[in-house]
Amino acid sequence: MKTSNSWAQRNVLITGINGFIGGNLARRLIADGATVTGIERNQDRQSMFYYEALDKHAQIVNGDLCDMAFLERVIAEGRFDTCFHLAAQVEVGVGFTSSYLTFETNIRGTYTLLDAIHKVGSSIKAIVIASTDKAYGSYPSETMPYQEDYPLKPQFPYGTSKACADLIAQSYANDIFGLPIVITRFCNIYGPGQLNFSALIPDAIQCGLGYATFIPRGNGNHIRDFIYSADVADLYARIADALSKSPDSFRGKVYNAGTNQPRSVRSIIEQLFEMLDKKDDLKVILARMKSASTTGEIDTQYMDFKTVERDFGWQPKTSFDDGLRQTIDWFEGYLRTEKGPHI
Repeated sequence: MKTSNSWAQRNVLITGINGFIGGNLARRLIADGATVTGIERNQDRQSMFYYEALDKHAQIVNGDLCDMAFLERVIAEGRFDTCFHLAAQVEVGVGFTSSYLTFETNIRGTYTLLDAIHKVGSSIKAIVIASTDKAYGSYPSETMPYQEDYPLKPQFPYGTSKACADLIAQSYANDIFGLPIVITRFCNIYGPGQLNFSALIPDAIQCGLGYATFIPRGNGNHIRDFIYSADVADLYARIADALSKSPDSFRGKVYNAGTNQPRSVRSIIEQLFEMLDKKDDLKVILARMKSASTTGEIDTQYMDFKTVERDFGWQPKTSFDDGLRQTIDWFEGYLRTEKGPHI
């Protein structure tokens, strides 16, 4: 299923456009010829979106997703045909320290956006909601990978906020409201431009390059799945394209996506530091990880891609080795530009 030609005449709204996934998706759709508008609450110049000057090719509106009047105005004036709702408080740790902010942003921001779309009676034919694997919570390893019909039983504030947002989105997709919504739950996403250094891979890269000291997030035994950002942008485009063409076939559905290649956190760190030829640093980090706390971590999380392959012809294209190398290369350039030579 190819999507590039179909985006040339499309008018797209992306919430959270200056975030990691928003920036990668914007880059993809701009290259495909779409007209892109993004909503951002804070004009954060420390983002891939601005670092790669994508703002020169998109329209940006500043405002709060919890402000109904603002959203109604943007949607009415924009005459969009597609909406990607990617704005969120995405840091699991912030969910513990600022639960109110997490719930306010992820839950209220979602229902305010969807209610504004409903009230305006807009021309939007596809709404893609970004959720997370954390919404499922903890399941025994023998039941992995997660399946779309697994009950949601999140354990921590971030996952709970996204699970609540999912239920809200599904209520707006029902026959009463009839909004053309698809919910996506993906595994951990990584790649160029992920400037959230609380995330494992960008933090490990900046530490391996000598710009910070690595802080262990556990003993390294937790199992995770990682999917490359460009592959995610491709899948988002495929889902929105199919939804807009056949809303009754996809409305209200949930789609998981991962690579079905579970890895321990320890193995990821080992591979990354070996790529950087920092074996001595690796020994120090692994020693520190042995005694690190595992509080707030789910033991095993990974996903396959059988449902999105069936419905959208999608498979992950980028191997973990290639994706990690491309990510390291991007960060080497970024950190050298923004922070100077290695320390």
